[in-house]
Amino acid sequence: MYIIVVGGGKVGYYLTKTLLNEGHEVLLIERNPEKVSTFAERFGAVVVAGDGAEAATLAAAGAARADVVIAVTGEDEDNLVVCQSARQKFHVGRTIARVNNPKNEQLFRLLGIDVTVSQTNYILNLIEQSIPERSFLHLLSLRHADLAIIEAKIGEGSPVTNRTIAEVQLPVDCVIAAIARGPELIVPTPATQILPGDDIIALTHREQEDELRRLLGCFVAT
Repeated sequence: MYIIVVGGGKVGYYLTKTLLNEGHEVLLIERNPEKVSTFAERFGAVVVAGDGAEAATLAAAGAARADVVIAVTGEDEDNLVVCQSARQKFHVGRTIARVNNPKNEQLFRLLGIDVTVSQTNYILNLIEQSIPERSFLHLLSLRHADLAIIEAKIGEGSPVTNRTIAEVQLPVDCVIAAIARGPELIVPTPATQILPGDDIIALTHREQEDELRRLLGCFVAT
């Protein structure tokens, strides 16, 4: 099966690695030349520089013979354009798009994208499965306007580095919902240790984001 992956972030990198290990023919398109050079050292000629949202780039990548095109950039607009172009201009049989803003997911489906993947909605599902009803955080409030799902990269100097979840005194009504550690997504327990390089995914009230930022000692992005 020939698969084109557009977007060389963490998702695109691990997706390409997994698909290659499974024996598929894969081409990764990334617009950042530095990432292309880095990935080329690991994957070789399966990584090319270019803007996957441009039809000429897809044509040069052989989209006309591709079985699947997967768009996993950090921009919803680009992912939508990639998949629409793949389907309408190159008649690719299956398109898959990463949706960064879950509000766009229905639009993507209405516009004919075969499969949409929303990390936010996936995290919400994890939270709904892991938080008991007796918890201070009620499930009905998960989509409340005052609630924020944030991601934080833990550095070596963070006050929480090498501490367990139980040892970290989080702000009131704040919960660490998941930890992304390389290709692994961990649903933490109180005994889970926070390590340098971890991507912490937390749920908190918007007014407490600054307090959480100070606690983690790193940049927190919504």
